[in-house]
Amino acid sequence: MKGFRPCDLDWPFLLPPSLQDWQPEGHLASFIATVVDALDLSLVLDTRTRKDGRCKAAYHPILLVRLLVCGYALGKRSSCQLERAT
Repeated sequence: MKGFRPCDLDWPFLLPPSLQDWQPEGHLASFIATVVDALDLSLVLDTRTRKDGRCKAAYHPILLVRLLVCGYALGKRSSCQLERAT
């Protein structure tokens, strides 16, 4: 989606592993990614803060929702706790 940084779990790196290769099968983050992908986030995805293109691309809203849900699941509810955990 234009205007956001990519949010693809299969994004290739310069080295062979992908993000999926770094976590074990059945990891909480994989489950949360699947659940969030099933949510209807169209209202969030259709909202842009700047339409003139002067800012760097924002983090994709799906990535941020995944981060929040994962943080809440692990008991990290403040922005400072989430920042330290990531």
